[in-house]
Amino acid sequence: MYKWAVMAVFVGMLAACSSPVKLNDVSVEDKSAQASTPMKMLTPATTAPAGDKKSAVTTLDKTASSGSGTPSADVLATASGRTIYFEFDSFAIRPEFEAVIEANARSLKANKNQRIGIEGHTDERGGREYNLALGQKRADAVRKALSLQGVAEAQMESVSFGKEKPATTGDSEMAMEKNRRAEIVIR
Repeated sequence: MYKWAVMAVFVGMLAACSSPVKLNDVSVEDKSAQASTPMKMLTPATTAPAGDKKSAVTTLDKTASSGSGTPSADVLATASGRTIYFEFDSFAIRPEFEAVIEANARSLKANKNQRIGIEGHTDERGGREYNLALGQKRADAVRKALSLQGVAEAQMESVSFGKEKPATTGDSEMAMEKNRRAEIVIR
């Protein structure tokens, strides 16, 4: 009799913890036409000399996205970063952040013992479960892009914070744009 009472309490506690919204059933659209196409590779402009122990990472040809021969401001601003920003209600990696993915992939491939966390974030719109699912899809999109660049799966871990850790506060569109992101954090 006591066993049945304990089991009934346990089942009741599990039922109280459940949510009617299943994360796998939350619909999030990939609004990019390039979602199923592989990212284009930028050509390395130079490589470090063989004896140079400072860096084994090659530099990007930053003139590739600008027809004038000078590096575009967007490429220069994002090539050294660890943050990828997303459009509203999307987990598609925008073309201007491909250089961020490639630079981080090169660094991780050169340092096989390096581990990273990829944190997915959303703006404040939407429910908690929806934003957790969208944040996870953003983190997983960055993880997949790094994996396609040759980074070992064991080096990466993706997690979603949804709207719980905003980069900035406010309800303006500019503030919300800063919160729709995936951050690469070195562990």
